[in-house]
Amino acid sequence: MLETSYPNFEPSAGYMTESVQRAYISKGIENNILPKEAHRMPEILSLVASNDLQKPIQFWQLFSVLGQNNIVRIVQKFYDRVYKDEPWFTSVFARIGDASHHMRTQASMWIDVMGGGFFYHGAEFRLNFHHQHNAFEIMNAKGAERWLKLMIETLDESEQYMTNDSRVRTSINTFLTHFMDKYMLDFGFQMDELFAPTNKPIIRKINFLNMTDAAIEDLSEIELREGLVGRGVNLEKLIDKAELVRIAKNL
Repeated sequence: MLETSYPNFEPSAGYMTESVQRAYISKGIENNILPKEAHRMPEILSLVASNDLQKPIQFWQLFSVLGQNNIVRIVQKFYDRVYKDEPWFTSVFARIGDASHHMRTQASMWIDVMGGGFFYHGAEFRLNFHHQHNAFEIMNAKGAERWLKLMIETLDESEQYMTNDSRVRTSINTFLTHFMDKYMLDFGFQMDELFAPTNKPIIRKINFLNMTDAAIEDLSEIELREGLVGRGVNLEKLIDKAELVRIAKNL
């Protein structure tokens, strides 16, 4: 069985780490991927990956596992593919700079977001400016589909840079999906399939016996159902939220 002792590399927040972390957590709470108190949970906020293999690695914890060299190698392999691809796609990158230029800037952004410290000068402003003014020709469904295809191929061939912890690939998928979701919203395009698998929802263990009636009523229907099922309550029948609250109060 795999045993880990993270951090392998000492992490620190960069220009983008905390702002991207906040955005992801807010969206995760909204989509019931993360619990409501995720903004206050040390295991989520930490820049060090958990050594409990049952817990996901958040993408801002990836530097603590991979370090700089492994992240750079993955990005380098990606741009090797980009510059060997079809001219309509490659030309957009080539007008800005050569493969080494893109590798340096992309790797700096990855390292910064993933907890490797101050690498990506300009932060979100620089990233947004780049996509709106330099790469706008491929910020659409066709360009995103090609980018996604090349990145998946890169990740499939980069296992040697991801350690033996299977959570790393899932965390990278989560990182890429988060940013692709942002670009789809910013540039008004849609893609049905993204990177998979991504981190599973973190389910808070709920002890109804220690909660006030008001706190129970404040839980979402999903939280109520998961908490009741965890206590062995049979919810096979269709039950509305009011009935779930009643059951939880009567435990």
